Amino acid sequence: MSHAPIGAAGPAQHAAAPPPVGRRPRGRLIASLALVAALLLCGGGGTAAFLTLRNTEDGTGATEPAVAVDDFLTAVYQQRSVSRATALVCSSSRDEKRIAAKVAEVQRYVDTYREPRFRWTTPKVDNETGDRATVTTKVTVTTADERVADQDLRFTVVRKTGWWVCEVG
Repeated sequence: MSHAPIGAAGPAQHAAAPPPVGRRPRGRLIASLALVAALLLCGGGGTAAFLTLRNTEDGTGATEPAVAVDDFLTAVYQQRSVSRATALVCSSSRDEKRIAAKVAEVQRYVDTYREPRFRWTTPKVDNETGDRATVTTKVTVTTADERVADQDLRFTVVRKTGWWVCEVG
């Protein structure tokens, strides 16, 4: 038997056709798209988690739970300032419409009754555990014609960048 050099005439050989010019294999394209999609999803999820979990309070908050409550009561009952009261509330409870409604309610009381005076007992911390405290006080309004009304209030206050009012009940 004679040995013919490779590629010499002999039985028919099937040579692989070279891939057409300008076409990439689909596997690489699909893998690249999957990688980009995964990066976008992970990046988007990571960003959402960061924005949700980060400390979103701007400002410093009050130094003590009772101070946070006293400042909030001052803003609502004496200053009747929606912006000041809103700035004292934790971001998760910051609803300017509800705060504005409460300030408007106090203003209507001022407009309806003769010379109302608002005062409250020194806010008392009833329970403080870690970054959460419950503070109570009694708000009293007295009018020039000696009408008196009391309201007991309970506040939930949280510490983030200082103490912030989060619930009033």
